[in-house]
Amino acid sequence: MTEQCKTTDVPEEVRFHLDCRWEASVEDPAGRLVFELWNIGSAPVEGFRLAFTTLRFVERDPAADNAQLVDRRGYFHHVVPLGPLHLAPGEVWRFSLGGITGEPQHRGEGIASAYLTLSSGERLAVAVGDLRRQATDARLACGDAGTVPFALIPWPAEVALVPSDRLPGYLVPVDGTGADELSAVSTVTALFRRLFPIEPAPFSLMALPGDRQLRFVADPALGRECYRLDFQETEILVTATDAAGRQYALTALAQLLRGARAGDGFRFPASGHISDYPRFPWRGCHLDTARRFFAIGDLARFLDCLAYHRLNVFHWHLTDDEAWRLEIRDYPDLTATGSVRGPEAAIPPQLGDGANPGGGFYNHADVRALVGHATRLNIEIVPEIDVPGHSTAMLAALPGLVDPDELVGAYASVQGFANNALNPAIDLTWEILGAVFDDLVALFPSPYLHVGGDEVAHGAWLASPLAKKMMADLGIGDAVALQSHFMRRVQTMLAQRGRRLAGWNEVGNGDGVQPEATLLTVWQKATIGAGLVRRGYDIVMAPAEAYYLDIARSADWNEVGMSWAGVTSVEQAYAYEVGRDIPEELLPRLKGVQACIWTELIDSRSHFNHLVFPRLAAVAEAGWTPSAEKDWLRFQKLCRFCPAL
Repeated sequence: MTEQCKTTDVPEEVRFHLDCRWEASVEDPAGRLVFELWNIGSAPVEGFRLAFTTLRFVERDPAADNAQLVDRRGYFHHVVPLGPLHLAPGEVWRFSLGGITGEPQHRGEGIASAYLTLSSGERLAVAVGDLRRQATDARLACGDAGTVPFALIPWPAEVALVPSDRLPGYLVPVDGTGADELSAVSTVTALFRRLFPIEPAPFSLMALPGDRQLRFVADPALGRECYRLDFQETEILVTATDAAGRQYALTALAQLLRGARAGDGFRFPASGHISDYPRFPWRGCHLDTARRFFAIGDLARFLDCLAYHRLNVFHWHLTDDEAWRLEIRDYPDLTATGSVRGPEAAIPPQLGDGANPGGGFYNHADVRALVGHATRLNIEIVPEIDVPGHSTAMLAALPGLVDPDELVGAYASVQGFANNALNPAIDLTWEILGAVFDDLVALFPSPYLHVGGDEVAHGAWLASPLAKKMMADLGIGDAVALQSHFMRRVQTMLAQRGRRLAGWNEVGNGDGVQPEATLLTVWQKATIGAGLVRRGYDIVMAPAEAYYLDIARSADWNEVGMSWAGVTSVEQAYAYEVGRDIPEELLPRLKGVQACIWTELIDSRSHFNHLVFPRLAAVAEAGWTPSAEKDWLRFQKLCRFCPAL
């Protein structure tokens, strides 16, 4: 993204959570800070020191309880337990410090950051909660949110709730909650802190009067990603079977509380229940990082946005004509040359580029960090290496992939790139693809590897003597059949590595790949999807006329965005119904829906946010909410709660 904006690295896994409250008494009017350090990880810890920073620093330590202050410089503090302390998963260390510098006036004056230092010297991140204090009974003023007083996006499958006129303080797990559940609470708290950093957190691990208690229950009868919430006077029963179900339940609770805190007639439930499950197992979003390079911290932030909307697949477009963005260790020239564009570079400036060269790629450490972040959010990353077309950057980086006798300019893609298809008649093509697939398998745990297969130019390879000889040897009469041969070999290579082939709908042209081992992303006409399922393919619907988020939102002259697929308003994106052309008996082959974000014209964060939000939420609701439960008027009212990049 070209707009300068502060970005962060990928958030690391957090195993500990520190909560803090301020309390005062007649005997101690200045008050003290009371701390709770929770082990929310899966391993015990001992022999540690806790470091934290806080604006209300401790001037002295006249009345420390269950801790010793061993160092304080400015806002920095180091404390240790009194004597040996073994902190097992799910256990808490409670202590307090007196002598603070004045009464805190705002929740932001609590703990700003924290970490543990082990006896080995290793440092471990600690998540921190809001500063708590005794709250007064908060009653909500009457307002009007229309017919929907609850803020939930996407809307659940079944909702039967009674609104309350009281606003809970925080949502707090009951004593004895397991480490897995505590970890889920901390994960969703951290997610909301990243998305809405100036708003109060939804959860706390420190209970105070006025909070609502969370009690977790496992129910094997619930399916994958399903959950149920039962609201009672003092407790909320959270029922789920897997980590994703717990995350979605907690995200729904956080959304409800955030909406109630915003007012305007939105409420937190007093009683009732939510019974929820996804409409489709594949709820995805694609992002093109070949045309525009996104910092790894921006990608992590985008995954947070996906998690907020219960989207569970990130389709990561890593290569195209304009750039190759993934480190391949056996072929460093792919990124050294293929990721750079400029007047003197192998790839000339493209849309948005100027006189100065620019580039960027993701190394293996970047990818592993992002995959780890996605896993913690129950998101699957499906990488895409686009072949055999869209390969200009790859061919520029590795000239040995070009048939030297092929006529230059013999054919061009729809985007104007000449001779941009990998040649299946060159042995080096398969050697390099093998190395690429090996790295992809090592980096991405997804069972799918997306290999593109789209927009291979008409006439590709027909001016290559090597390709023409291969066609004659194989008895192949045209380029479509040669592409089928190419994809069949790619599918075999992926199967040998334990992966299934995913591709754009053109992969289904001809009879190259085995339908039962293929997943196709349908971006063209909906009728193409219907034809593919009749031939035995599983599909994901990503129709350009509805779910391409780079397409302009209106026909207004001043609107930004692409126009080749018309225009797509938020309402049109919301109203689009997938599967309308698919026979009912074949609907199980429709695995889900996916938004796509191509970035040829997206040159700033503002531009990105304008195009993507809230249309991304519209696609998310199509993937989660039963068709009969969708409501455009409700969706309009709830859009303002959506986050942005």
